[in-house]
Amino acid sequence: MFNPSREQVRQFFTEAWRKHRSAGVLTPLETMAVDLIELHPEYHADLESPEAATADFSVEQGRTNPFLHLSMHLAINEQLSIDQPPGIKAAFQSLLATHDPHEAAHVIMEALGEVVWEAQRLGAPLDTEKYIDLIRRHAGRR
Repeated sequence: MFNPSREQVRQFFTEAWRKHRSAGVLTPLETMAVDLIELHPEYHADLESPEAATADFSVEQGRTNPFLHLSMHLAINEQLSIDQPPGIKAAFQSLLATHDPHEAAHVIMEALGEVVWEAQRLGAPLDTEKYIDLIRRHAGRR
């Protein structure tokens, strides 16, 4: 299992963005990262700033951590590609009835954040049934 450090994650995204901007050759994973970065122009300056690579993005600052956000997008893309946890692909398809794919990914991200936070708080495994249920409930709201 791949478990990169905070520095490695940040280096991955900043290097992928740098290579893209200089028309360098990207790996398939870097291409996926760049596609996500392009959906988030609000992060471009951070990805081009050496200071951002070491910055803390605390809740108190009112800023989203671009590296965490992009990492969650990549994780969700992987979950969808292999339908793991089971049912996430169908739940995503339900969201597409009322959301564009990027908005739908953000709905899933909110649900993922909630179940990860709860698992960490309780010292328990991630509740995948609750995760899928949160996504399905949101799909039924609109």
